[in-house]
Amino acid sequence: MLQIGWIHLDSSVVLDLLKSLIMLIALLITRALVVRWITRHPTLSMEAKRRWVVTTRNWLVFAFFIGLVTIWAHELQAFTVSLVALAVALVLATKELILCWLGAALRVGGKVYTVGDRIQIGAQRGVVLDHDIFTTKLLEIGPGTSAHLYTGRVIVFPNSLLFSNPLVKENPGLDYGLYTLVVPFKTDEDWQHAERLLLAAARAECEPYLEEAAHQMKMLEQTNLLEVPSPEPRVTIQLTEPGKMQFVLRFPAPHRGRSRIEQAILRRYLTERPLSFRQPSST
Repeated sequence: MLQIGWIHLDSSVVLDLLKSLIMLIALLITRALVVRWITRHPTLSMEAKRRWVVTTRNWLVFAFFIGLVTIWAHELQAFTVSLVALAVALVLATKELILCWLGAALRVGGKVYTVGDRIQIGAQRGVVLDHDIFTTKLLEIGPGTSAHLYTGRVIVFPNSLLFSNPLVKENPGLDYGLYTLVVPFKTDEDWQHAERLLLAAARAECEPYLEEAAHQMKMLEQTNLLEVPSPEPRVTIQLTEPGKMQFVLRFPAPHRGRSRIEQAILRRYLTERPLSFRQPSST
C-alpha cells in the first residue's frame, strides 16, 4: 500500500498507472516518428500524406484505448456489477457520442469514405479533409448541390449522421464519372435545333475524355457485375410545366475538372445559339 498525503494507493494500481504512462509515451514517440517519415517521403502526394497522417493518428488512438482496457482489466473485474449499472446510465447519457463511435466504425468497416473523397450527406457537401471517432471535416463545395466551387468554408458534422441520412459519394474510386447538366427552354422555340447545339457542344468539350471514361466504365462494369451506361453525351427532354421544358444533359468528365467542363459546355452552347429560336408563326 502506497500513501500519498491522504490518498492510499494499492501497489497494483501504481503499477498500472506506470504501465499506462509508459504506453502513452511510446505511442506519442511512434506517432512523431511515423508522421516525420510520411511528411519527408518524396514520392507521396500532399493528399496521400494527409491521408496517411490521419490514418496513423486514428490507429494509434485505437491502440491506446485497447491498451488501457488490457492494462486495467483486472481492476475492473471487481466492479463488474457496478459497471453494468453505470454502463446503462452512460448509454442513456451519451447516446449521441456512442452513435458517433458507431458511425466511425461504419465508415471504417464499410470503407464508406476517406480523406480526399467528395461526398454529400444531407444538405452538406464537400471534400473530406479529416475524420476521427467523433466527427468528419469537409471543405464545402457549393453553393447548393448544382455548383462545384469551393466556398472556403469548413463543415464539421458528427458521424452519427451516417445512420440518419443517405450519403452520396461523388467519386466512387474512379478518376472519371457521369454528370448531369440541366438547361431550361421554352416549348414554343426551336428546341430541336437547340438540342443539337447542346449535344454538339458537349461532344466537342468531352472528346478528349471519352476513351478513358469508356475504359473506366468498362472496369466498373466488370468489377461490380453491372451494366453501366455509355459515356457518350446524351440529352433527355423533360416537360416541367405548360410552355416550359428542360434539357438534361449527361456528360463524362474527370472528377477534378467537372466544373470547368460544365462551364465550357454552357459557354459554347450559348455562343453558338442565336438570340432567338422562336419558330415563325404559320399564316
